[in-house]
Amino acid sequence: MQQTIFAHRGASHQFAEHTRAAYLQALAEGADGVECDVHMTRDEELVCIHDSTLDRTSNGTGDVADHTLRELRDLDFSSWKGAGIPVEFGGVADQFLSLGDLLRLLLSAGREVLLAIELKHPSPYGLKLEEKLVTFLMQQGWDPESSTLANVSISFMSFNPDSVKHLLEKVPAHTVCQLVSDVRPAELRAELHLGVLTAAAVIGLLRRALNDGEQNIDSHAAGMAGPGLDYVVAHPARVARWIAEGIRLRVWTVDEPDDIELMRSLGVHEITTNRPAFVRAQLTRSTPGS
Repeated sequence: MQQTIFAHRGASHQFAEHTRAAYLQALAEGADGVECDVHMTRDEELVCIHDSTLDRTSNGTGDVADHTLRELRDLDFSSWKGAGIPVEFGGVADQFLSLGDLLRLLLSAGREVLLAIELKHPSPYGLKLEEKLVTFLMQQGWDPESSTLANVSISFMSFNPDSVKHLLEKVPAHTVCQLVSDVRPAELRAELHLGVLTAAAVIGLLRRALNDGEQNIDSHAAGMAGPGLDYVVAHPARVARWIAEGIRLRVWTVDEPDDIELMRSLGVHEITTNRPAFVRAQLTRSTPGS
């Protein structure tokens, strides 16, 4: 089996995630596809950013949803990484991408490219995020039946089982990936700085979402399963059953040699990585007869 390689937020080991440089590098490294996360701005534009806030990956602060697209374009989303950007990849002011920007970049790739779009929840817009995405793609000329737009084949992902169910009403099931990750209470409490009662409520909601997400996969409602690497290691029997049942697996985020080899040995179909060229090189070396 030849695994499909997705560049996680672009080649984000080398350049700042979700930037023009990261995606151009991923294409240059021969990634089969790229992955992006989308949020909606105050003026209801779709933008490529992982967090719901700006603080970690830009020189701005506050919620993405409280800013307009124009305001976000004025921020620096690349310097935090400390990586020099080649001239051909643009300057600092060129690095932030709306979904439209990313799509145009992929359309000009000169080859077939896969695009995996993760819809980020919770969103202040609720399932309007999914509606906006489908409408946007239709306006660009996307064909819902084949889920293609010229040379770009598009799939959809979410941890939120309600988002997945809503997508399944609008796009082909084989293009929908239910993401799953174990709930780790101690890590959540530390990361979110929540009180005991609030943390318990959040953990309860996440566990119910995980159970519903697993059901979307077990019932074959969603066409793909998107477990994190830690989930694959923690639930080998379930993952093996999914593969045996013909469910396509897209595992994230796989960067290290031992983990790459595990994906190959398990027969995982799709690998999401920050290091696409590195993963491809190891898989090529591991292929019998290569």
